[in-house]
Amino acid sequence: MAKIAVPDFLFWLVCGLSCALAGKVNKHKPWIEASYHGVITENTETVLLDPPLVALDKDVAIPYAGEICAFKISGQDVPFEAVVLNRSSGEGLLRARGPVDCENQKEYTFMIQAYDCGAGPGGADWKKSHKAVVHIQVDDVNEFCPVFREPLYKASVIEGKIYDSILQVEAWDQDCSPQYSQICNYDIVTAGTPFAIDRNGNIRNTERLSYDRQQSYKILVTAFDCGQKTAKEHVAVHIDVKPVCKAGWQGWNKRVDYEPGTGSKPLFPKLHLETCGGPLSGIKVVLELQTSHIGKGCDRETYSEKSLQKLCGAASGSTDLLPAPSPSTNWTASLVTDSGRDSDLIYRFDGQQAANVPDHVVPQNLTDQFTIATWMKHGPSPGLRAEKETLLCNSDKTEMNRHHYSLYIHNCRLVFLLRRDFSQLDTFRPAEFHWKLEQICDKEWHYYVINVEFPAVTLFVDGVTYEPYLVTDDWPIHASKIDTQLTVGACWQGGEVATPRFTQYFHGSLSGLTIRPGRIETQKVISCLQACKEGLDINSLESLAKDIKFHFNPAQSMLVVEGEDLDSVNTAMTKVSYINSRQFPTPGLRQLHISTTVSCFGEDACLSVPDIKAVVVVQPPSEPRITITGSDRLVRAAVELGASPGMAPFKELYITSTVMKGDGFGGSHRPAVMEVMHNLDYCDILVIGNELNPQSESLQIPHSALLGKHLDATNSTSGMSIYGVDSMAHYEQALRQVSYRNWRPATLTERRFRLTCSELNGRYTSNEFILEVSVIHHAKSAERVMAAQAQYMRPLHQPLMIHAPHSHMSGPAPSAATVVIVVCIAALVVIVVIGVYRIHTTHQEGCKQEEDGAREPELDWEKSALNITVNPMENVGGAQALSEEASGELCREEEEDEEHVGGMASAESDNSDDDDEEEEEDEGEIETAKEKKLKWRTSSTTY
Repeated sequence: MAKIAVPDFLFWLVCGLSCALAGKVNKHKPWIEASYHGVITENTETVLLDPPLVALDKDVAIPYAGEICAFKISGQDVPFEAVVLNRSSGEGLLRARGPVDCENQKEYTFMIQAYDCGAGPGGADWKKSHKAVVHIQVDDVNEFCPVFREPLYKASVIEGKIYDSILQVEAWDQDCSPQYSQICNYDIVTAGTPFAIDRNGNIRNTERLSYDRQQSYKILVTAFDCGQKTAKEHVAVHIDVKPVCKAGWQGWNKRVDYEPGTGSKPLFPKLHLETCGGPLSGIKVVLELQTSHIGKGCDRETYSEKSLQKLCGAASGSTDLLPAPSPSTNWTASLVTDSGRDSDLIYRFDGQQAANVPDHVVPQNLTDQFTIATWMKHGPSPGLRAEKETLLCNSDKTEMNRHHYSLYIHNCRLVFLLRRDFSQLDTFRPAEFHWKLEQICDKEWHYYVINVEFPAVTLFVDGVTYEPYLVTDDWPIHASKIDTQLTVGACWQGGEVATPRFTQYFHGSLSGLTIRPGRIETQKVISCLQACKEGLDINSLESLAKDIKFHFNPAQSMLVVEGEDLDSVNTAMTKVSYINSRQFPTPGLRQLHISTTVSCFGEDACLSVPDIKAVVVVQPPSEPRITITGSDRLVRAAVELGASPGMAPFKELYITSTVMKGDGFGGSHRPAVMEVMHNLDYCDILVIGNELNPQSESLQIPHSALLGKHLDATNSTSGMSIYGVDSMAHYEQALRQVSYRNWRPATLTERRFRLTCSELNGRYTSNEFILEVSVIHHAKSAERVMAAQAQYMRPLHQPLMIHAPHSHMSGPAPSAATVVIVVCIAALVVIVVIGVYRIHTTHQEGCKQEEDGAREPELDWEKSALNITVNPMENVGGAQALSEEASGELCREEEEDEEHVGGMASAESDNSDDDDEEEEEDEGEIETAKEKKLKWRTSSTTY
């Protein structure tokens, strides 16, 4: 407590005495300082004030009036009180009513006044001092430990990187003062970790982490406040190490197997793009199906050019300048063919081959409208850029070297030359049409069609129209009597040289080169002829997001997908599929290439995504087995052959096709034979032996048999060909109406025909069905034979059922005893017939010597191919009755019977050989129990 100076004390004492003597008791108010500042430590009661709390009164000499009785505090909820320690000296004490908590309130401000004791013991006439301001500051005590804000911290890092800060931990303290409430330091409690922490709680790695070495770390961290009080509980920090993020497509297989006939198959149903979390503004994906090694650029129908044109509705009258080599089309025999193209007829020219088309094949008058079409694969030839490469050329055969029309390539430009005769045009007219296209020298297959509507010429490449960029004019060619020569693969130079030769050789591959005079091809037909049967597809277009854009090229071998949202692009990519609509597609690999461009905001390309290279493996289709069945031996009277329209040799013809289905390696599904329906593209009837004599015989088919079908027919002395892509049923109907006529059959004893059918231009061919027609000239014998055929030859056509070897189907299979019984009965029938024949031979020997020898030469039945099929279900006793009847007839009748039996024996001998062959061919084939019981058509017992 501060001490009052002596002069002041004396002053107040003198004043007090003077007042008392004057009769005034409590004249003055107490006095205190104007303001006070105090400090209290939290959780204590004592306040240290500066200055000390002391009240003075000038009435000090007067009892009661000069004494201090109380200090009063004014303010709301003030947790302090002031007490008087000495009434005479006015000394007081400021203290807290209870413990003060700094965390609740750090400072207090209130007012205080001093009161004297008044004029007497009752406190009457008391006086109070002025109000003084008191400021109290609560001193903090470090009573709380640091506490972390999170119970667990997690973070992940990419291996191989050094981070400045992986994550930041944060602790706090409840103390109120900066000294004890602030966190001054952090520390990693776990020893031996490759991490460090700074005073701000930032954790970093001190070395490069490896995902292979350790995939995650768990460390403990503590905190210190500035009073060095540590956290009561450590906090756990989990850090995961991730492998280096590689942007790219994930969830795809390098190989996709495609089963023929399954329609559209998704290529990558689980495909998604990993972008490593970066913000993206756009994604562009380009998918390319590479099929240049398949056929002519992709999997197309491999029918012949004529069949394809008829299938697509092209106008008739086209001339195939590169047909398959044959006796009638032998000008392509010297050309080199590419045989590894699955029935595609492709000719390869290496600059040394060319072919002259015969004059009778070349269209003589092209008119102002005609079409030239071809498949071509061509690339730039080093060192030959200055030379012309001619595909097709019509030039003078001798004397001169004029080119009337030609199609050639010069410096990777396609040029069509057409110079009209002077007799048709006598003015300067367009003559050369030039096109400059990338397709001409890209070493890929393309379909070129030149439509000429003179003077306009239009080029179609893969169905897309291109106008010439340059057209040059020339004078017409003067008419002359010089013959022209049409050449493929070069140009014929017959004049102005010492030795006629080929020139301007072509380097490349050609297929299906045709020319059609008088008509131009329509866009629809051109698109059909070059259409691919395989390509890329998108399933469920309606389910794609609105921001997805996609685009196919005309061949559907390229697809572009664009979008802004990553999830939308991923969904679209899972719906991309491969489709092949051919019933029998070309098996093998199709390369699939996917390239991706990712754009970020403000950047063209910000993320490098590796390309995908996958393959689509088209599995080999189940190869169909085309089977032709029917009556293979016919006996007809000569009169029937001569009458119009002749006989129908294939009236009882049937064409079926089967495939093997199922797993033959112990699976639950055993292999089974299944009948399938598909198209055929030609059936050839070939005459065996001597060719047809146009003066006396012919093979014909009525025009009505081809109406309403995609079929056409040609015939010659060697046979007939029915061609066109159509169903097996339509081919059956057409073949049954083929007729053979011979209006001079006197010297004819038999005719043999061979019938074969094909699918896909010979890729699948049928069996060779051989038909023998025997001609009978004796009227009576003819009637008897025809009656026998009508009675016994009832060919059955059993519909082919699905059957599997060793499968349990309805109907019991014949036992071994049943088979033995049937074989024994058949053997007994043969023995009886042979015995009958020998009896007839002995009995008629005498009658034969009495005959006048007037028989016609053609009645030698042993040389004939007479064939009588006997129903083995009939009673064998019929043969014995025949023997009894023969012994009671006249000699001539018995002779006829003998000849009849002899013919049957001869047929039996022939048939036995055929049966042996059939048994060898049919060995190992699958037959149902029903077929084993009822198959009498061609394998019936014959005599």
